[in-house]
Amino acid sequence: MHPNPTFRKAEAALALQIARERAFGTLVVSAEPVPLLAHVPFLLAEDGASVDLHLVRSNPICRTTGPARLAVTGPDGYVSPDWYGIEDQVPTWNYVAVHLTGRLEALDPAMLPDMLARQSAFFEDRLRPKTPWTMDKMSPEVTARFLRMILPFRLHVEDVQSTVKLGQNKDESVRLAAADRMEEGFGSELGALAALMRRPPA
Repeated sequence: MHPNPTFRKAEAALALQIARERAFGTLVVSAEPVPLLAHVPFLLAEDGASVDLHLVRSNPICRTTGPARLAVTGPDGYVSPDWYGIEDQVPTWNYVAVHLTGRLEALDPAMLPDMLARQSAFFEDRLRPKTPWTMDKMSPEVTARFLRMILPFRLHVEDVQSTVKLGQNKDESVRLAAADRMEEGFGSELGALAALMRRPPA
């Protein structure tokens, strides 16, 4: 996480909202000689206390439980010094990130169908008015094969940290000038990033 406290003032509720809406992140566990990482969709519980996810059975993380971190990234983009409209500025990168840290637990494989149904319902609901896809559209044979390939896990969240770096260390007029130019640049979800820069968390 960025050490500057200016960018770490977002309340836990906002950080959890960002993570819940993103619903995709990088799971990290300690290992030798390097940490193990997996890029996973997930469901964050309403109270923010746990994250449900699944991993391919062959993933080495499946043989690991204990301390883990889920890193979730939001919009991000390069900021040109020219966009501020004042002299003596340096390039930077604005971004939103949330880290959920806790204990990873392997769940009973019998919990998979319910977890997958809840997860697909969460994502499919965002595609309305499309009729939601449901697991009963798969044949029993395909469903059984699918369920054999993956395993369910739960991250029990013990700490929530966030960085919301949106130029809050600049005068408002300077930050807004850069926000107006963000969509000319490059990064991810630049429109959303510009909107956040115009109204950063207090």
